[in-house]
Amino acid sequence: MQLHTLLVHELSELMEKKEVSCEELTRDYLQRIGQVEDKIKAFLTVTKEEALAQARAMDEQRARGEALPPLAGIPMAINDNICTQGIKTTCASQILYNFIPPYDATAAARLKNAGAILVGKCNLDEFAMGSSTEHSAFYSTQNPFDPEAVPGGSGAAAAVAVGEAAFALGSDTGGSIRQSAAFCGVIGLKPTYGCVPRYGLISYASSLDQIGPITRDITDLALVLNTIAGRNAKDSTSASVDGPDFKKSLVNSVKGLRIGLPKEYFKTGLAPGVAAKLQEAVRKLVELGAVCEEVDMPHTEYAVPAHYIISCAEASSNLARYDGVRHGLRVEAEDVLGMFKKTRIRGFGAEVQRRIMLGTHALSTGNYEACYMKALKVRTLVKRDFERAFEKFDCLLTPTSPTTAFKIGAKAEDSLAMYQSEVFTIPVNLVGVPAMSLPFGIAEGLPVGLQLIARHFDEGTLLRVGYTLEQNTSEIRPKPGLSR
Repeated sequence: MQLHTLLVHELSELMEKKEVSCEELTRDYLQRIGQVEDKIKAFLTVTKEEALAQARAMDEQRARGEALPPLAGIPMAINDNICTQGIKTTCASQILYNFIPPYDATAAARLKNAGAILVGKCNLDEFAMGSSTEHSAFYSTQNPFDPEAVPGGSGAAAAVAVGEAAFALGSDTGGSIRQSAAFCGVIGLKPTYGCVPRYGLISYASSLDQIGPITRDITDLALVLNTIAGRNAKDSTSASVDGPDFKKSLVNSVKGLRIGLPKEYFKTGLAPGVAAKLQEAVRKLVELGAVCEEVDMPHTEYAVPAHYIISCAEASSNLARYDGVRHGLRVEAEDVLGMFKKTRIRGFGAEVQRRIMLGTHALSTGNYEACYMKALKVRTLVKRDFERAFEKFDCLLTPTSPTTAFKIGAKAEDSLAMYQSEVFTIPVNLVGVPAMSLPFGIAEGLPVGLQLIARHFDEGTLLRVGYTLEQNTSEIRPKPGLSR
C-alpha cells in the first residue's frame, strides 16, 4: 500500500484500527522524500531522526490504549519561516543560515501536541518575499506537474502535492499559501487575520502575515484548522474568538447561498484556460442551487501598489533586527557600523534588499504622507469594497491567479510582473478576511485554482462551498505525474 497517496483522515482511521503503525507510516513518507526530493527540492531540512523518534513515541501511547487526536502520527511539513524548537529555521536566507529557535511557533506547538510528525522544513522565497521560490538563498523548488514551472512562493504546496507530507503549514502575506496551492493542485487556506496565532512566525509584514494549512482534501483542512485555530495570549494580534468545530461545516449543499463574482477579477489578463475553468465552476455552483451574480469591487486595481508599499514599510522595520549581533550570520569588520553593513549586504538577497529600500523610502521624511499614508487610505477603500459586497453575498468566487504556473525564470528579472501574479490574492490580505484556493482541474497541463473569499471569521462558508464542489465534481484533486 502506498500510504503517501492517502488522505489525512484515511491515514488516521488506519492507525486507529491498528492496521498501520505510526513508525511504518513515517518511514513510508521519508522513503517518498528520498524518491522525489532531488527532482522537487521542496525541503531545506529533512528531520528524519526526530520524526522517527516521535513516531515511536506515538506508537507507544497507542499501545498503552491512550486516546489520541485525529492528527496523531500524521507526517507534516512546515514552512521554514515558522519556528520549530531545536530545528533549524532559516527563512531561506543566508542571514539566518544557522538559526535554531529555542521555542515552537504556536501553530507548530499545537500540531506537535496533537501528535503530528514533522518530517521537514520547506523552501520558500527569502523571508517569503516572492511568488516562485526563485528568491530562496539556497535553490528553487520545482512544480510537480512540470519541472520547468514554478510551484508558487512555497515549497510546502509542492511537498503535499507530491506526497512528501500529508499536510503542511505555510504563511500568507500576499497570497503565498493560495497561489502555491493553485499552482500545485492542492488546497490552501489563508484564515482570517488573528484566527491562527502568529506567535513564532518570523515576520515579513506583521499586519498582513497569517499562518494557514495546505492539504489535499477539505476534510483534512477542517482537521488541521481545528487544531491550530484559537486565541493565544502571547500573540497581541490573536483574536479573542473561540474557533468553532470546522468539521461541522462539511455540508454537501450550497443551496440558497449567494456567491459574488467580482467584475474586476474577470477582466483582461486572465488566461483563457483559467477563465474557462472558472466559468465551469460557476455553472456547477448554479446547478447545485447557489445564486451567482456579478459585483463591483472598484478599488481592486489599487490593491497591489498599496500592498507593496505597506508590506515593504513593515519589512523595513521588522528586518532591522538582523544585524549580526544577536543570531545568524555575522561578517566581521573594523567597527560595529561596518559589521552591520557587511552582514546585511551579504546576508540579504537582492529581492529582500529591494523591498527594505522601498519600505525605508516610503517611511522617510517627505514620502511618508505621499506614499505610506496614501497606501493606508487605499487599504480602507479596498476594505469598504468587501464590506459592501458581503452585505449582499455570502462569499465571493475569483481566480486564485490570472494564469497557471509560469516557467522558472520567466519573471525572475521583472519584479513588477512577479508582483502582478498575486493581483487576485493581495486584496484579501489588506482586508484580513479568510480566503481559500481550491483546485479545479487542468488547463494546458497545469492545475487551475479557484479562490473563495468570505467574511471575517466565516471560514465555515469556505469549507462548505469547497466540500460541496469536492463531492460533486471530478475536477478536484488533480494528480501530478510524480504523485504515483
